[in-house]
Amino acid sequence: VQLQASGGGLVQAGGSLRLSCAASGNVFKINAMGWYRQAPGKQRELVADITGSGTTNYSDSVKGRFTISRDNAKNTVYLEMNSLTPEDTGVYNCKANIWTSSFYRRDYWGQGTLVTVSS
Repeated sequence: VQLQASGGGLVQAGGSLRLSCAASGNVFKINAMGWYRQAPGKQRELVADITGSGTTNYSDSVKGRFTISRDNAKNTVYLEMNSLTPEDTGVYNCKANIWTSSFYRRDYWGQGTLVTVSS
C-alpha cells in the first residue's frame, strides 16, 4: 500500500491550496484518513481527519478555513485550505488506517508535501 500526497507549494498569505492524498495497492477498505503537519522547529500536529462515514474533526487553528473531504471510490482524501497564513507553513502528511484484508489493518503514511505561505 502507498499513499501519494500532492498539491503543496508556495502561496501568498490569504491564498488557497488543495492537497490530495491517494491510496493505492492492496487496499481492501479505508477507515479514518487525516492530514498532519509539521512546522519548522515544532512537533507534528493533527490538522484534520475524517472517518469512513464522513465525520470530520479539525484543529482549532484551522477551523473555518480548512475543509477535509474524501472520495471513497478513489481512495483519496483532500484538504482544501483557504485564508492561509504564514503559520500554516510546514510539511503536510496524510495518514490512513487501511484494511489490506478482512482481518488486518494498520496505519499508513504518505511522503509529505511542503506548503509555504509567504507574508
